[in-house]
Amino acid sequence: MHRTRVLAFLPALALIAAACTGGSTPAASLPGATVPGSAEPSVAAAAPTIGPGEGTLNIIIWAGYAEDGSNAPEYDWVHPFETQTGCQVNAKKADTSDQMVTLMRQGGGTVYDGVSASGDATLRLIGNGDVAPVDTSLFPDFADVAPFLQNAPHYVVGGQHYGVPHGWGGNSLMYRTDVVTPAPTSWNVVFDPTASAPYKGRITDYDSPIYIADAALYLKAHDTSLGITDPYELNQAQFDAAVQLLTTQRASVGDYWSDFNKEIDNFTSKAVVVGTTWPYQVNTLLGAGVPVAQVVPSEGMTGWADTWMLSSHAQHPNCMLKWMGWMLTPQVQAEVAESFGEAPANPKACDALNKGVGPYKLANFCTAYHVTDQSYYGTIAFWKTPVADCGDSRGQTCIDYSVWTSKWTEIKG
Repeated sequence: MHRTRVLAFLPALALIAAACTGGSTPAASLPGATVPGSAEPSVAAAAPTIGPGEGTLNIIIWAGYAEDGSNAPEYDWVHPFETQTGCQVNAKKADTSDQMVTLMRQGGGTVYDGVSASGDATLRLIGNGDVAPVDTSLFPDFADVAPFLQNAPHYVVGGQHYGVPHGWGGNSLMYRTDVVTPAPTSWNVVFDPTASAPYKGRITDYDSPIYIADAALYLKAHDTSLGITDPYELNQAQFDAAVQLLTTQRASVGDYWSDFNKEIDNFTSKAVVVGTTWPYQVNTLLGAGVPVAQVVPSEGMTGWADTWMLSSHAQHPNCMLKWMGWMLTPQVQAEVAESFGEAPANPKACDALNKGVGPYKLANFCTAYHVTDQSYYGTIAFWKTPVADCGDSRGQTCIDYSVWTSKWTEIKG
């Protein structure tokens, strides 16, 4: 996303007390930071640090992002964090990005201290002033984050970092190998009426307005006359075509899912047999002996790159900042990546991942998940918030997210 476009999206956003420090700006303005008094010109300024924890941390998460050992004892990064910091973690699971945005605004933004937001939520949260900029020098492991994530436009605006990366992955195509044959290589198995006919009524789509981008990505490859270059930057004609594709597909969809458990249950019972998924569902189903496989279709795929963000009205900012630093450490990154089934933001986690840290041991994990493979992650259309400014010569002619939301309701009927 071009810088001018982002700034247009944020016309009145003030840099609150959490602003990253730079030049002569005092670092003491960072929330939760403890910085020694001004130094003499000849003495190097001390690096900012995070102050004492407040004893509690209230966060909004994607399922699987705050494991405490109750699901699998090998995966527990909550209790060690609580022991080390004294911050007791209270996690609220959200099923969609829209839910996360709504939850973050409860009580004037004071109910939750932070969120693990995906790219289709981050710019909305930044634009509304719901989240605060942070100084990445507070987090020693930030320097080891994959370069393509260190300044990604879905959370870095105007040179300010509004959080730290968590992990990333793609929205691949999953299918039951005992039903869907031959093995699909294209999204046509869910979008093309002829290819999808054998599975009518048993196709599943992700239940979110952002799924319109998946249809746009398919059209980008199969209807070049539309001129789609970015599935999140659609003018009226491009948007209408994607909506029409999904409206036509509606009769073949057996279920729209947002709760990953629902998709797992539906694939287990054969209520659905093909559709978009996350690696977590694939791992869980394979672990339960359900015959499924996943593939990256020839058209590519959309994907997510999640970010831990600090509420601008956090009641426990120090605990949230400590959590953000904790989640970047190689060991925790390894546990999260292996348990959820995603690429870690910090490639140093690969030392542990390739040896296996829990029951889902996968030899050469980081090769399988393309952690440092630019030819792979460079082709993923990562989620981002659609806005009116197309970011190119088309100007303010693209369809913003509010219209995506209303059209998604119409598509589902």
